[in-house]
Amino acid sequence: MNIKISGRKVHLKESFKERVEKKLSKFDRIFGKDAEASVTVTVEKHRQTVEATITHSGMVYRAEQTDDDIIYALDEVISVLGRQIRKHKCRLEKRLRTGLTLNNNGNETVDVKENYKIVRNKRFPIKPLDVEEAILQMNMVGHQFYMFRNQDTDEINVVYHRKSGGYGLLEPDIE
Repeated sequence: MNIKISGRKVHLKESFKERVEKKLSKFDRIFGKDAEASVTVTVEKHRQTVEATITHSGMVYRAEQTDDDIIYALDEVISVLGRQIRKHKCRLEKRLRTGLTLNNNGNETVDVKENYKIVRNKRFPIKPLDVEEAILQMNMVGHQFYMFRNQDTDEINVVYHRKSGGYGLLEPDIE
């Protein structure tokens, strides 16, 4: 796993970086060498936030924890990531175990209906807006997120409220 460790408003000690690498190395057996992990530590006053993201084969696992003790925050982040990975792995194994069928060519296919129930489907016109207008619209309707067509890029984007305050912008990354 390729690990990037960075600090915002803080200089990280080598011992902490080694601890991060050791903790994340337990996920190597699941992901292998082609996974990317990013750990960012931010210090604001006496609070320390550890944010970790692991990307592998299009899947993103992310956790964030704020605490007075950076080691406790790191341990919590690793624990949350472990639960997310286990949950995803168990769900995938269950789908493969229960939904395996053969298609007309005799090849195995997965035919499983998820237990996700959509309770509402909403369609609406998407107007070209700039990011600031989209945030204003989101705040006016009182939602946590807002989908819009970015007038600068002509792509569908989403703005959202971040738990830590401020706003986020989701943009497609076409490779």
